[in-house]
Amino acid sequence: MALSLRRRPRLAQGVRSALELGAGERVLSWGQVEGTATTVVATNHHVYAVAAGAEGGEASGVALRRPWHEVDAGTWSSELGQLTVTWVDGARPTQWTLGVTSMVPETVRERVQASVVLTQRVDLGRRRTARAVIRQELATGALVEQVLLGRGTPASDEEVSQAAEAALAYLREQVGLG
Repeated sequence: MALSLRRRPRLAQGVRSALELGAGERVLSWGQVEGTATTVVATNHHVYAVAAGAEGGEASGVALRRPWHEVDAGTWSSELGQLTVTWVDGARPTQWTLGVTSMVPETVRERVQASVVLTQRVDLGRRRTARAVIRQELATGALVEQVLLGRGTPASDEEVSQAAEAALAYLREQVGLG
């Protein structure tokens, strides 16, 4: 396996300008979505998708900007060169074909892990599960509570609500919020 010492091309200035990075925010990795004019950018605080304008050079705007604590997981398919990102709010997963040279998948994994402070799996019987999670908003350091329901686990079920609240109470106590 040969090691390349060539530098990766710089992020286009139009894309960087469209990001409007916050205080202390810096670009960690980026990748061009194959077959489109979209660039996926991973910073220390957010994941972005920036669409290029009709002329192709300048960015037309940020199509997606989400903080890391809103990312549930990222799944990488090396065969397809495709990254699938799932969201804690249950929004439709986002897929980007980035190719195998992009470092975005590794950055997604590292940033999601960095945002997780404490987690507890909640077994609700009858193949129903949930996860209670305390995560950190990486831009501010604020702690955020989340309950992520497994497939087929109804949020309206009183047993689910009580078990999730008990798990969150335990996690709050563990991190000094309770």
